[in-house]
Amino acid sequence: MTLSEIKNHLKNIQKIGFQLPDGSLVPHHFHVTEVGKITKNFIDCGGTLRHEEYANFQLWNANDYDHRLHPEKLIEIIALSEKILKIKDLEIEVEYQGATIGKYGLDFDGTNFLLINTHTDCLAKDNCGLPEEKQKVALSAIETPASSCDPSSGCC
Repeated sequence: MTLSEIKNHLKNIQKIGFQLPDGSLVPHHFHVTEVGKITKNFIDCGGTLRHEEYANFQLWNANDYDHRLHPEKLIEIIALSEKILKIKDLEIEVEYQGATIGKYGLDFDGTNFLLINTHTDCLAKDNCGLPEEKQKVALSAIETPASSCDPSSGCC
């Protein structure tokens, strides 16, 4: 989800909810402690220089049970971050601390913002020596040629 997409969703909801991948909700008294721009420059295992940018939201559970972040306030925080940090319409990554700090993608189901598990991957599969993954096929899907022997024919 991009910054423009989250702002559009925020305009159409009364309260903000974030749902974790296990279906549980981030407690309603959470705070968005950061909206930032992350720039990552790196070299992959194949030697290719890469550059990534994304918007980062950090969610935090406070002991402040009397306040709740409202959609219009989060829109203001995002707009200020875009202006001051010169953030473009980037994809959003969300940080949230459970047992450890998790990094999540973001989606929306019409009610809640969904924290989507992210995964690592090799970006240089064609250049780093990993064997190609073999396609798995069910034996029942393999067609036998007409010249083969039918087990019930008695020819074997």
